Amino acid sequence: MSEPAALQWQSLAGTEAGLLVSGAWTLQQAKPELETLWRSRPAGLQVLRVQVAVSAWDSSLLALLRRLQRLAEGDGVDLQLLGLPEGVERLLQMAATPSVQAQAAAPTRYDPISRLGLQGLAVLASVRQACEFVGEVVLALGRQLAGRGRMRRSDFWLALQQCGPGALPIVALIASLVGLILAFVGAAQLEAFGAQLYIANMVAIGMTREMGALMTAVIMAGRTGAAYAAELGSMQANEEVDALKTFGFPPLEFLVLPRLLALLVAMPLLCVFADVLGILGGFIIGAGLFDISAPLYLQQSLVMLKLPDLLLGVFKSLVFAVLIGLIGCHYGLSSGRNAQAVGQATTRAVVSIIVALVVSDALITLICTQLGI
Repeated sequence: MSEPAALQWQSLAGTEAGLLVSGAWTLQQAKPELETLWRSRPAGLQVLRVQVAVSAWDSSLLALLRRLQRLAEGDGVDLQLLGLPEGVERLLQMAATPSVQAQAAAPTRYDPISRLGLQGLAVLASVRQACEFVGEVVLALGRQLAGRGRMRRSDFWLALQQCGPGALPIVALIASLVGLILAFVGAAQLEAFGAQLYIANMVAIGMTREMGALMTAVIMAGRTGAAYAAELGSMQANEEVDALKTFGFPPLEFLVLPRLLALLVAMPLLCVFADVLGILGGFIIGAGLFDISAPLYLQQSLVMLKLPDLLLGVFKSLVFAVLIGLIGCHYGLSSGRNAQAVGQATTRAVVSIIVALVVSDALITLICTQLGI
């Protein structure tokens, strides 16, 4: 049976005294009351030598010595610890070191010109980082096309399934409603001239040139672009991306290329699918409100449609696919390493993708108008 824990005064003489700590100082042992013992110290005590001679110890001994240090410090007594077991002194030093939390420094106040300059530098840094990312993706795609890439086909097919067939229901719903709304809004104006038949023309042109590709891209931005940013951001936070780099696997070829190529395959097909359902939605309004027969509506749509119109929508969908894939993956891989940073990266990715979609659509439309396409 282990010796009980004990505290005993020794060599009480004037302003100096000794204290013997003996026995087994473990959690299972009963321990003497330190405060009662401390009140029995000699008056005018200035130096206290604590001799530690324990047979077993755990955190109970550390707690005792820390309390002794606090009591001695509070009464102005010089405490000297002697015979400490191996490791106890280092643990006491660690316990005595206050855990100082880094306080956020007060923000430096800059004048308006300095703030403008700092914002400009931040924008330039973001642009440089984005250009580096695009360049690395292009190089990885070049290696893949040259047969030296390391992208797994299974990753590509999985990404294609997620952004292709998985998006059909929501694309079908939104495209049908957009075609229906276009037909309804146009019919309200064309009815005044008795030209309801031209609803088919307006819906066919609007869906194939603009709304089919744009609405599909907006849906994929909220559905797929956000998913890419959240998935890669979570991998970054969990250090899975660092693990890939450590084992010599290029993250761009394993994480970015499958998702980007899957979008490039799925987006044109979804765009054509949205065009067809949008035209069908316009037909519902034309047949339901203005008694336009199905053969006449279809004939009018085919007369108005030209191959360049359809190809223009498909080309826009390819551009939108590149933007969604690159921006979503870029924000995911540049995310911070906590849950809040992943959420922020996802939000920024969706906002940036939608802005990029609208700007690129406007530029492509402007160029095609100037070229007469």
